Amino acid sequence: MTDNMNIQWYPGHMTKTRRMMEAELKLVDAVCEILDARIPRSSRNPDIDAICGDKPRMVILNRIDMADPARTRAWADHFKARGFSVIQTDCKTRKGITDFSPALNRLLAEKRRRYAEKGMEGKPLKAMVVGVPNVGKSTFINQVAGRKGAKAENRPGVTRGKQWVTVDRGLLLLDTPGILWPKFEDPEVGLRLAWTGAVKDDILDTETLAARLMDQLWRDYPQVLRDRYKLGDAPLPADFAGMVPSARGFALLEQAARKRGFLLPGAELDVERMANVLLEEYRSCKLGRFTLETP
Repeated sequence: MTDNMNIQWYPGHMTKTRRMMEAELKLVDAVCEILDARIPRSSRNPDIDAICGDKPRMVILNRIDMADPARTRAWADHFKARGFSVIQTDCKTRKGITDFSPALNRLLAEKRRRYAEKGMEGKPLKAMVVGVPNVGKSTFINQVAGRKGAKAENRPGVTRGKQWVTVDRGLLLLDTPGILWPKFEDPEVGLRLAWTGAVKDDILDTETLAARLMDQLWRDYPQVLRDRYKLGDAPLPADFAGMVPSARGFALLEQAARKRGFLLPGAELDVERMANVLLEEYRSCKLGRFTLETP
């Protein structure tokens, strides 16, 4: 078994979104990029840097409630070292939401000073909010603005048109549709986006998707899997270490299915059911707080 994959996900509306962002860029003072704190590298669209040019930039590490706190701090330090303004947020509890406006004002202090010199002291700042699908942009904007205007759902591709949102008299935000990039050069990126729900599950069959997630968690957080799925005393194949990731993950899925008693007629293991359980428990944070990438 090999792990050669070529995951493609670039619906036609994303080309339109990119053109819209490029056209609107001249109207904004800064670009705020929302990342999923569980996968900060994979949830960064590499095209955004090219699109934004030299605009002042902010990185918002969102969903910190679902991410590994130590790794989140490491990522925040990483982006600060690259010259970005950085805040950490959890839109469910509003943690970090009140940090946004002060951080943006600090980022654009020079812009405000220039406005004041020109007698335009009351002119509002404008920021474009960007990110991949289902990273929490609309929910974040609604929390910042204290309103329920931007449509927000936990599935990719809901926001389809640009929306200007007033935060206060001094700040306007442009909510943009989620945008991916035409080709995932690294297939691991496509997997991580699927695990977190940024792209639809049907890019791969459920068992393959779950097997690769199981393998990733086994490498990064093995004790969690041992505890949750009672894998501590499960026999591992003799050649386990030499297996490709999908085969290793599938073997672990089988062991977890056996421990859970997930059986089909004829005592066949119901691996698909176990795959669905793993994906659901990962996405709902029942397994724990994981960050699957390091700076």
